[in-house]
Parts: sequence; C-alpha cells; structure tokens
Amino acid sequence: MDLPFISEQDFKHQNYSTTKLTKAEYDNCTFYDCDFSNSDISNNVFLECSFINCNLSNCNVVHTSFNSVKFIGCKLTGLQFNNCNSFLLAFSFNGCNLELASFLNLNITATSFIDCSMVKTDFTNANLSKAILANCDLKFAIFNNTNLEKSDLTTAINYNIHPENNRIKKAKFSKDQLFGLLESYDIQIE
Repeated sequence: MDLPFISEQDFKHQNYSTTKLTKAEYDNCTFYDCDFSNSDISNNVFLECSFINCNLSNCNVVHTSFNSVKFIGCKLTGLQFNNCNSFLLAFSFNGCNLELASFLNLNITATSFIDCSMVKTDFTNANLSKAILANCDLKFAIFNNTNLEKSDLTTAINYNIHPENNRIKKAKFSKDQLFGLLESYDIQIE
C-alpha cells in the first residue's frame, strides 16, 4: 500500500480522537498539543518526527512505524508499542507518562527514557541493553526475561528486577535502590 508522503509540517492543537489522522508517511513532522487518545493511527509511518505535549493514551498503533521519533511531555498511558512495526523501530521519551504501556518482545536497545513515569509498564522479553532510564519511576514495572545489559538505571526508582530472571550484566544501579534487585529474595536489609 503506497501512502501519501507528508514532509516537514507542523500539526498544532488537533483532536485526532474525533477527526482521524490521514494515513500517510510523515517525515520530519512535529505534532504539538495534539489529542490522539483512543484514536487509530495504525499503519502510519513516522520518520524523524516529534510529538510534543500530545496525548496518545490507548491509541491503536498496530503496524505503525516509529523511526527516530521523539516523544516529549506526552501522555502514552496504556500504549501497546509491542503492536508497532518493529522494523527500524527507534524512539526516545522525555518527561512522558508511560504508565501501563507495553514494550513486550521489542528490541529497543539504546533507548532513552528521561524523567518518565513508567508505573506498571511491561518490559517482558524486551531487549533494553544500553538503554538509559534516568529519573524514571518504575513502580510495579514488569521485568521478566528482559535484557538490561549495560543499561543505566542509576537514577531510576521503585524498580523490582529479579537478577535471575533478567540479564543485568554491566548494568548500572544506585546503591540507594539496590533493594529493587534483592526484594525477590525476601531478605532483610538494615
């Protein structure tokens, strides 16, 4: 299916919950303060685009391509990134709400998560090697068979990562948050 090509355009204050986003290949476009909540952006392609202060909560992203996409100050609650097109999947998150989002089975090495709320986010079977999770709240986040090798979680908080069920070789953690690695052993730390 050939999609129309839309390049270097700004979209501001649009409500895509009521008006559907045109199916297209968006290249180097910026979406400001747009509402995509509960909308359908499936089968779209976003190349080097930015989403700034947008609400994409519970948005349908089946077969959507995100290639070098930046999410800044966005609400992405419940977004199922695992349904995206995984080919050339690359994005970064800064100041975003990713609560209840899913990255199940995704290869998202070297992804940057800065100042994000990631409560109950699912990283099962994800490859997060070399990722940066700076100042992120990972309360009840699911790490199961997750590759965190060489990842930086030194300023992340509230995580519970079982070392035997995840790959954590050369990952960086804060001494103050070590309990998040030991909680599953039911030991007392004083």
